[in-house]
Amino acid sequence: MPTNFTFLTGSTGFIGSAVARLLISKGHRLRVLARPDNDRRNLHGLDVEIVEGDLARPETYIKGLKGCRNLFHVAADYRIWVPDADAMHRVNVAGTQALMLAALDAGIERVVYTSSVATMGLNRNGEPASESTPVSLADMVGVYKQSKFLAEQAVSRLVAERRLPAVIVNPSTPIGPRDIKPTPTGRIIVDAVKGRMPAYVDTGLNIVHVDDVALGHWLAFERGKIGERYILGGDNFSLCEILGLIAKIDGHTAAKIKLPCKAIYPLAMGMQLAARLTGCEPRITLDALRMAKNKMFFSSAKAEQQLGYKARHAEQAIADAIGWFREAGYF
Repeated sequence: MPTNFTFLTGSTGFIGSAVARLLISKGHRLRVLARPDNDRRNLHGLDVEIVEGDLARPETYIKGLKGCRNLFHVAADYRIWVPDADAMHRVNVAGTQALMLAALDAGIERVVYTSSVATMGLNRNGEPASESTPVSLADMVGVYKQSKFLAEQAVSRLVAERRLPAVIVNPSTPIGPRDIKPTPTGRIIVDAVKGRMPAYVDTGLNIVHVDDVALGHWLAFERGKIGERYILGGDNFSLCEILGLIAKIDGHTAAKIKLPCKAIYPLAMGMQLAARLTGCEPRITLDALRMAKNKMFFSSAKAEQQLGYKARHAEQAIADAIGWFREAGYF
């Protein structure tokens, strides 16, 4: 018989560590998957059982799934640029499918799969998109978005064909504590505070506190309908407004120069060429500029109505992120 163990992937990462803390607060005993070379700072002080393994190698975690009742699959290879697209697909697509099949074999009773708003369609008029906004693989810009789109489709197929007991959540752009990498949005905050963002492009993001995203995972686990997907977002802001909030909280002057995306294309091309030589992820990529042409605004109305989800104001999320980055020495 399964115990009350919950298996969690991605616990060393940004969203995953927030989910881990919330699950522990709810009384879950956690068994977490972590690669041997993972930075485990986000696990410090947490009472978890670590299974060393890799999503790309199912044989490393199959035994760990035994005795677990629930699965939260949060882990993903999240990079806007990669030198090897196949490597990302092995983790995000093949790795997700293999884990879901292993969960079926292990008799897992409830799955929460962390997808992304990257898989959602966008409204070109700037209106917030929803779970029902039309979208196809052809709309996915870049390897990361393509891989998450295909992974979500794989999960949905297994729900339909094998009765996988999975609920899908689609976080927007989380910010807040423990962004150790940091994420691309976390880098914007760090660069803005350090005075490294003298200009901006006309784009928009949906900003949400990472702890609200974690709570959304819990609500999906408790109340979500099998096979459904739920956007876990917060406030829609232009990049100019986001930089203004960062400046207001930190007490510096916000960037006032707006640049067209086309003006930054040569810089992005140069950075990508350099990245292929050094192996280091470029700070600006062509795919990021292509995505920036549309405002990535989303509505969490479905999660609010069906799950009781509610996010705090983005200003609090930005303040918590700045506070954590400062305390952690990023400035």
